[in-house]
Amino acid sequence: MVPRYTDHSANERTYLAWIRTAISIMAFGFIIEKFGLFIEYINLVSEQPLSLTPSPATTLIGLGLFFVGVCIILAATVRFFSYKKAIESEERFPYHVRKTNLILSGLMILVALMSLGYVANQLI
Repeated sequence: MVPRYTDHSANERTYLAWIRTAISIMAFGFIIEKFGLFIEYINLVSEQPLSLTPSPATTLIGLGLFFVGVCIILAATVRFFSYKKAIESEERFPYHVRKTNLILSGLMILVALMSLGYVANQLI
């Protein structure tokens, strides 16, 4: 039996949850970015041009989400291995909020505000 198996498995489940979240965020960014190309293609092949035009903001938001997803994967991997080391150690470690969590949260808020601004601009 692996010593502290429940702690290791909880650490791994948390890691996999972060990876799933990052993949979802990256896929959403990919879809947003490709939607602009879809609008351009529809305008090219339709007989009467649509009033929809792709915005450079869709590319920025899509790439921003993809970047945030990659950052989440990197931060989750670092967190997984540091917690694995702490679980295996006999020392006591204080729990504290990591700067990477705050930075990633800030990036997500920035992308959400960019998305909100884009949607608000399209409605006006």
